[in-house]
Amino acid sequence: MAKKKILIIEDEATLLKALTEFLITEGLEIISAMDGEKGLEMAKKELPDLILLDIILPKKDGYEVLDEVKKDEKTKNIPVILLTNLESPEDIDKAFEKGASTYLVKSNYKLEEIVKKIKETLEKKA
Repeated sequence: MAKKKILIIEDEATLLKALTEFLITEGLEIISAMDGEKGLEMAKKELPDLILLDIILPKKDGYEVLDEVKKDEKTKNIPVILLTNLESPEDIDKAFEKGASTYLVKSNYKLEEIVKKIKETLEKKA
């Protein structure tokens, strides 16, 4: 089976590094961006199997990125997992309205659990 490619769009360098290292050990290919604009560019160019997306980002926020990913014919079927610190019901509703597959609040999940959610989402897509 070909390696699954995950695009992580996260501006918190420590978390990005930890997620990247952890996902690589799980046999996934990782590409990343630290702002929404670059992330969107990479999503369109690389066509990853899944996008792990923060909401609070420089240049374009996660909602803008999610909107544009879901409106683009080439990227609209890529599952997007939002991984954020925002936990209000409004934020969660907004994310699902815009087409997010899953919504994870960073403080509620360990790395292992995030990886499990990524794998579950990839299996549903397969």
